Amino acid sequence: MPVRHDKDIPIWRRRTTARKWGVWGLWLLGTAIFVYCWQLISDKTIWMFVWDAPTQAADLASRMSPPKWGYMSELWRPLWDTLNIATLGTLLAILLAVPVAFCAARNTTPSALLVRPLALFIIVGSRSINSLIWALMLVTIIGPGVFAGVIAIGLRSVGFVAKLLYEAIEEIDPDQVEAITATGANGPQRVAYGIVPQILPAFAGISVFRWDINIRESTVLGLVGAGGIGLQLDASISTLAWTQVSLILLVILATVVVSEWVSATIRHAMI
Repeated sequence: MPVRHDKDIPIWRRRTTARKWGVWGLWLLGTAIFVYCWQLISDKTIWMFVWDAPTQAADLASRMSPPKWGYMSELWRPLWDTLNIATLGTLLAILLAVPVAFCAARNTTPSALLVRPLALFIIVGSRSINSLIWALMLVTIIGPGVFAGVIAIGLRSVGFVAKLLYEAIEEIDPDQVEAITATGANGPQRVAYGIVPQILPAFAGISVFRWDINIRESTVLGLVGAGGIGLQLDASISTLAWTQVSLILLVILATVVVSEWVSATIRHAMI
């Protein structure tokens, strides 16, 4: 039976005076920041509108019901465009993200001083700009339509896919790569037979998960003119056709639920 020495027994000690003052100082600083931020919000908030919000919400809900089911015939094509935007944008992101991920991973980058920082910059730049902002810029550059939406989804998704993929590349078992190298394999063969088989499940899961996210994001790109069902949503809101708005929201909800189920099923099958 092992002997327990006194030094192994944890000793309870009271906080020192300096530590107690430090804790109180942090609490005081946090409270001051909260009060200051609350004051800024209060000064720029019209509280009369806030108190009246429940009444306005109830009035809007009454005007949105029942949904205009006959408008569904006008939504099939925009819904199809939305699915195409999400799918094609995801495929574009995958094509761009794979080389970026290999350049960003420490164990596969051609240059840790030049290429890897550039690849990491691309990843951060893609992830820091929302898809709506990408769509707004692209609509200005190449005009409104589905094509702008596809490019926007692709550019937004590159950083997400590349980041998770390069992390998966860095976590591979190096022994398998060394075994392939010992057989005399060259660089492409080491990638094809030593790295790709290890990251393939993660790559498939990342791709499906991103497609699921892009389904949701593509439903609102039409608000800035990038095609899809968001165009009908924007037009219906602009004309105060609230029964059409409620139907569009129900269609978007159903589409997201189905895409979530499909994504979860595919990921479960792969895992």
